[in-house]
Amino acid sequence: MKKTLKISIFSIVLGAIAGIILNNTYKEKLSNSFLNEEKTYYFIQEGVYSSTSSMQENTKDLLVKTVDSKNDKQYVYLGITRDEKNAKKLKEIYENKGYQIYIKEQNLSNEEFYNNVTQFDILINSTNKESEILTIEEVVLANYEELIKRKSN
Repeated sequence: MKKTLKISIFSIVLGAIAGIILNNTYKEKLSNSFLNEEKTYYFIQEGVYSSTSSMQENTKDLLVKTVDSKNDKQYVYLGITRDEKNAKKLKEIYENKGYQIYIKEQNLSNEEFYNNVTQFDILINSTNKESEILTIEEVVLANYEELIKRKSN
């Protein structure tokens, strides 16, 4: 009787430990798969320049922008969103200011940036005031600089 009780208790403890280990492993893999999963973003692109001087000349009036350099070209972005409706709002704002704007889709995998942009999209959806939208996008671009560009360098 005592031997059976000891074996039963040992089996229960061993099963609990195995369950905890499997659960933690599953959570870790689930978390890592989210971090590595790419999400689609809409980049509000002002233009692509083959020389830094022409880019600086053509964008000197733009106070808020980010520039990505790829293959000897400079891509100028004025905003980033995950919501296509917000991308169209931003495009309209800048086109009303006289800029030719393109909406480009890009995939990124950064959980913190994803969460931040999702929250900023909620704010943009709640307003139609141009000044508020542009201020929110200024923060989004600063986030992009900090979380995406600096980590890739």
